[in-house]
Amino acid sequence: MAFTTIPVLDLSEARSEDTKPAFLKQLRQALLTVGFLYIKGTGIEQDLYDLVCEEGIRFFGLPDEEKLKIEMKNEPSFLGYSKLGNEITAQKADWREQLDLSTPHPVRQPSDPLYHNLLAPNQWPSPASLPAFRPAFEEYMRQMSSVSTLFTSVIAEALDLPPTAFTRFFDPDQQHKLKIVKYPDNGSGVGQGVGPHKDSMLTSYLLQASPHKGLQAQNAKGEWIDCPPIRGTLVVAIGQGLEALTGGVCASTTHRVLSPAAGAGARYSIPFFQGVSYDARFESMEVPEHVRALREDVLESQGGRRDDVEFTFVKGRWNHLGEATLMNRVKSHPDVGQAWYPDLLKQIRAQQAAEEAAKTRVEGEDTTVRATAPPAERPQVAVEAH
Repeated sequence: MAFTTIPVLDLSEARSEDTKPAFLKQLRQALLTVGFLYIKGTGIEQDLYDLVCEEGIRFFGLPDEEKLKIEMKNEPSFLGYSKLGNEITAQKADWREQLDLSTPHPVRQPSDPLYHNLLAPNQWPSPASLPAFRPAFEEYMRQMSSVSTLFTSVIAEALDLPPTAFTRFFDPDQQHKLKIVKYPDNGSGVGQGVGPHKDSMLTSYLLQASPHKGLQAQNAKGEWIDCPPIRGTLVVAIGQGLEALTGGVCASTTHRVLSPAAGAGARYSIPFFQGVSYDARFESMEVPEHVRALREDVLESQGGRRDDVEFTFVKGRWNHLGEATLMNRVKSHPDVGQAWYPDLLKQIRAQQAAEEAAKTRVEGEDTTVRATAPPAERPQVAVEAH
């Protein structure tokens, strides 16, 4: 059956040998059937959660000229501030403004692959304007790096793999990323806060920084299930990378964000994205057959898999994760692409035009068939949302 609620798991139970077996059983069920869950008991103090929420909201109160000093298109790293409506998901503008940060790295060397441009220093707001901002977010990213490492290890154990099963996909100084996001409740683009998508890496962890609803996960029936804020928790989304690594055993779930209702005030959120080595190549893990069989049972009970968004890690398309990630970033932020990667942006637009032409041609052929075929012979065409 398709899920109708999002499970809540207590990560502190994974730290005790007495409670760990039950925790791993709950986690396996969530991985196989939902791909979305809340975690509490992370070890991060509520005071730090509250501080990063407060500082993140304060950032959006800065004058536009201050925010634009650290605009994303200033650098090729895709780190920095994005204006309202500047990011694209499902070929539509997302009605949000945001600041992208990451764990710190030096500037790429000329001999490094182009995708190493993604590894770079942050663009920080002026400490004169927000003196507590940088220390708060550096500490939060440091602690979240540990949380994500622990959680990935217990995912492996929940799949009857060694806790170190995913270690080879991480760099010693692994880059992780974080966004601070504001979704306004007014303006010409209200509606799609973020369009339907799947996160790309292994796991992501969303701190919902205001009391608004808006985040929704899609079940196998295509229904949208609310994920309202719960104080002291993070919402974990399983990424396409983990789905690819486990040969589809772990479900990567389509989700979206709706803009807040008019007059409700802006919604704020702070997602943390666990990184993976950009030099990694994706191949399936040796997930035990009995776990694969469980996933097959889940798919059968759900009537087959719903896959309505583009999958990042198509076998044979990319040599390294970094190539796929860079192309996705160019697609999502065409202003940065135009400034720093015009050739890649040209490739993306040519591919999109070809796909649109092919879709139009197929639809035209289908219309002709349906217009000429006797009613009993007209083909049944399933249309997936994009």
